[in-house]
Amino acid sequence: MQQQAILVAEPSDADGLVLGEREVPSAGPGQVLVKIAAIGVNFIETYQRSGVYQVDYPFTPGSEFSGVITEVGPGVQNYSVGDRVATASGVNGYAQYAMVDAAAIAKVPDAVDLRFAAALPLQGMTAHYLVHNSYMVRQGDTVLTYAGAGGVGLLLTQMLKLKGATVITTASTQEKKDLAKAAGADYVVDYDQVAATVAEVTGGAGVHAVYDGIGKDTFDGSLAALRRRGTLVLFGGASGQVPAFDLQRLNAGGSLSVTRPKLGDFIATAEELNWRFGDVLGWAASGDIDVRIGAQFPLAQAAEAHKALESRATTGKVLLLP
Repeated sequence: MQQQAILVAEPSDADGLVLGEREVPSAGPGQVLVKIAAIGVNFIETYQRSGVYQVDYPFTPGSEFSGVITEVGPGVQNYSVGDRVATASGVNGYAQYAMVDAAAIAKVPDAVDLRFAAALPLQGMTAHYLVHNSYMVRQGDTVLTYAGAGGVGLLLTQMLKLKGATVITTASTQEKKDLAKAAGADYVVDYDQVAATVAEVTGGAGVHAVYDGIGKDTFDGSLAALRRRGTLVLFGGASGQVPAFDLQRLNAGGSLSVTRPKLGDFIATAEELNWRFGDVLGWAASGDIDVRIGAQFPLAQAAEAHKALESRATTGKVLLLP
């Protein structure tokens, strides 16, 4: 059986995302087939599409989606046809159906809209591991983040406030600054005001940690913003990848630490995945965090979704609807 899916023939700009057809897969051992309700659009897919991250072409992007199980493969015991699920670890998700390992999905309660479930796995669990593991935030810490009105930024700020941190973040327009403030950020500034704001808020000491998903354009400023023994968590490269640098800069900066994590290493077991996704879904259901869906596009308009994401024209989460 054929389905509609986005195909990328070769490394390209957003216009290389073309609607086509591919075979609906069958669930193999340990796998389930999901009829997709909503698909999360993420920066990693722009890296894959453009050739920054190597993939095999022709390529269908998409690791984050929610939907309903339509087929269960041999050996799957904890899931059944009809279960509502979500994942951040699927493949070929810009489509109507996708296959995923049963160990990489989590059940979505009936009370949670599947669109919101699709908006949470990757960015929500990313914010969760950043705050709880890459740098374990403590009550009273002062933390710098960027893109405070973005999908990760809004969730990260809210989780930082749940941990009792003071949050400095950035936004490029007044509308985005208002959104970041509403999420709980204590200071929301232009990018060129970061250094002065950090110095003023911390009395010149610097922040305990920086969560940097921008990369090349902000890396030097992130290092400079840290206090002695501070930690820079580089979790993305929206402006490009950070070039190699001299590790002695960490020594000279005050015994600094830099880490470059990725989500997959923090949901490597079913127990850890369910802990993180359970926390995030629970906080969303209870109102402790607010999930903002900033834009929704039909699957056929995947190119427009990528253009909006890359131009910083969106706030919150961008979804595709098959």
